[in-house]
Amino acid sequence: MTIRRTAPGFTLVEVAVAALIVGLLLSTLMYTFAAQVDRRNFEETRARLDRARELVLAFAVANGRLPCPARSTSAGAEAWDSATGKCTSGGVDDYYGGSLSSGATGGLLPASTIGFREVDSSGFAVDAWQNRIRYAVAKARASGTCGTTPPAGTIIFTHAGNLKTYGMSCQPDDLLICKSASGITSSGCGGSANQIMSQSLVVAIVFSTGKNATSTGGSGADEAANLDGAGTTDPIFVYHELRPSSGTGGEFDDQMTWITIGDLVGKLVIAGVLP
Repeated sequence: MTIRRTAPGFTLVEVAVAALIVGLLLSTLMYTFAAQVDRRNFEETRARLDRARELVLAFAVANGRLPCPARSTSAGAEAWDSATGKCTSGGVDDYYGGSLSSGATGGLLPASTIGFREVDSSGFAVDAWQNRIRYAVAKARASGTCGTTPPAGTIIFTHAGNLKTYGMSCQPDDLLICKSASGITSSGCGGSANQIMSQSLVVAIVFSTGKNATSTGGSGADEAANLDGAGTTDPIFVYHELRPSSGTGGEFDDQMTWITIGDLVGKLVIAGVLP
């Protein structure tokens, strides 16, 4: 009599279970890898912003003034009128389109002007996600920060002669950094409790709109506040820790660094540019 043996194998249930386990392992590995990439990009962007800040200060030491922002048509160079010291405006596609209220000017980081190396194919400074890095600078005296001289509206921080003359006595009075978009008005953070840096301290801001960047920033109110200048022309920014979309103020992954009047004057005094 012939005995027929059944070849060993896996049942459909066993195959399904194995496939499920393999799928779970792969998805976990992919999630871990994606998280590591995001973390690396975050840290690289942070490093790029820090380098940009130091290059802006180095430019100020070498030229006696802060650089102006780049525009969408300037190929990464500052848009600056050497005769007046004014930052010139660009087209409607420029960040802020030129001027902010109270005299500050916003735009793109002037990579070629300050020697920033991480740029896109058009010469504009980019973060680790290849989004263009933004830059805003205080440039004019609005009122009340240095007595009656110079007159209100005088270009100071992007004008070497005026910065030399008035830099030790005049404070900026336009750029403002808040903790949240909640309560922000066209003129302030809505109270000192929501304020990180006052308008008498910040002379320049460098920032990245993060991984979720679009032409208008992320969907959260806090991120939108950093790119709303085209609509409200306010020089008011928001900065805090990273938050998911479920957090107060919506998703937030912007990164930011800034230069205070103390930082700027200190560098210029050490270099002998001031007083």
